[in-house]
Amino acid sequence: MPTTVQAVATEGAKEPFGRTTIERRDPGPHDVVIDVAYCGICHSDIHTARSEWGEAIYPLVPGHEIAGTVAAVGADVTKYAVGDRVGVGCFVDSCRECVNCRAGEEQYCLKGEVGTYNSRTYDGGDPTYGGYSRAIVVDENYVLGIPEGVELDVAAPLLCAGITLYSPLRHWGAGPGKKVAIVGLGGLGHVGVKIAHAMGAEVTVLSQSLAKRDDGLRLGADHYHATSDPATFEELAGTFDLIVNTVSATIDVDAYLSLLALDGALVNVGAPPEASEYRAFSLIMGRRSLAGSKIGGIRETQEMLDFCAEHGIGAEIEKVTVDQIDEAYERIGSSDVRYRFVIDTASFDTAGTGAGR
Repeated sequence: MPTTVQAVATEGAKEPFGRTTIERRDPGPHDVVIDVAYCGICHSDIHTARSEWGEAIYPLVPGHEIAGTVAAVGADVTKYAVGDRVGVGCFVDSCRECVNCRAGEEQYCLKGEVGTYNSRTYDGGDPTYGGYSRAIVVDENYVLGIPEGVELDVAAPLLCAGITLYSPLRHWGAGPGKKVAIVGLGGLGHVGVKIAHAMGAEVTVLSQSLAKRDDGLRLGADHYHATSDPATFEELAGTFDLIVNTVSATIDVDAYLSLLALDGALVNVGAPPEASEYRAFSLIMGRRSLAGSKIGGIRETQEMLDFCAEHGIGAEIEKVTVDQIDEAYERIGSSDVRYRFVIDTASFDTAGTGAGR
């Protein structure tokens, strides 16, 4: 019989979050039962909860930055044991057969990966529920080990924000001798600064203003420039080998392409809803590339976690209770967080208000 667990859900795009219960499947032979300790709040949770990226499946239990411990394992599980520190990221299954899955790039599964929440399982189409909950059951092949070198609370956002930045930085060769710019110092960008610095790159933050300059330098940036100042684009023209754009607002693509050196790449990980425009000559004149990157496969995500543990990298977080999610969403919309909200599921043990306000 399925197990009933506590969760926090929203019933509609304009509805507040409230406490509820959901059913988790009994563990199969290869399943891992995870007691969720912390779950990060990703901006994509907000887009999904408000049905801004297409039709959401309600009731919706978001959360794909999950950190916790193994509570039980199926009979054939070999990778994990009870008590292990583990995490779950943005997806919990893929077809395992297509060329991308076989290459360890499950995030680009040609059949479509099964999202940790707001998705449907391949067998029967049951909706998936995320980490705003007490527990989750996941196939061992989609569970990540969290090394001892990073605490669970600051590790949680690495399961999305961390891999979203690590993957393009690694793919486009960030390292010693490379000049890397991170556009935006938010939930994604601040982790990107830490990772790029640890990789040995010369790191610049490009932000709308200098308001977070001290934070940027503390986190590992070598330079910090305001993009609201036209002089920035004159001064830094032709500078960077790689620019990773983390913002979800439309940018002047031509202006940012002008900052690239020969063979440089501008990689988008932020996803604004509007279409972007650029001139072909912005690419042609410097053999530049305009690209995008999603998250990472299971193998690369584990590599990222190991890298972060080795270098003492975790997210900068503010913990919230399960009854403060609506407030956290509003504060994210006002850019009033430095730099990631993380839900402490121990707060399920306190008296609830029913909604997040």
